[in-house]
Amino acid sequence: MMPFRAKSNPHMLIVGMAGVKMGDRLAQVGCSDGAALAAVAAKVGLSGRAVAVVADTEAAVRVRKGSQQAGVLVDTEVAPPDALPLADSSFDLVVIDDQTGEFAARSPEAQAAAVREALRVLQPGGRVLTISGTKASGLSALLGRRGTTPAFDATPALEAGGCRFVRLLGEREGLRFVEGLKARSEV
Repeated sequence: MMPFRAKSNPHMLIVGMAGVKMGDRLAQVGCSDGAALAAVAAKVGLSGRAVAVVADTEAAVRVRKGSQQAGVLVDTEVAPPDALPLADSSFDLVVIDDQTGEFAARSPEAQAAAVREALRVLQPGGRVLTISGTKASGLSALLGRRGTTPAFDATPALEAGGCRFVRLLGEREGLRFVEGLKARSEV
């Protein structure tokens, strides 16, 4: 037991980096942690919408379990990341959850195709946020937090897929957050 360690929400970092607010429409591609997805989905409230698109039924079970335990509504679809069963321009944010390394393991062409598909479902000015693992260091490593997957930089995939203004938001607690935007209008 570590008395100096604060008992806070373990998903605060992900919620903060996602930056969702009441009424937002959130789509998440992949789900490594149903509780983390539920924590983000809770922020959209009843006036927003949260959808998880996962590759298999095992991931769908994680989504359902996490959302039920948190008491939030998350629609779940099983589909590949390059064929999202979602309407064009219908979301404010698409999160690509790559904490398990599945996105990183895809070919650069498949990564770009998944990003293009994320941009298709985003409204103009919407954001794509990738969450990937990094090697934990410092206090996070000592506390045994995250950081078991090799570091992956999603910047090239977001740029190749058509995102604008791609930037590293930060690396913390064994996670890397990279964001790109959909153009507000075609130039």
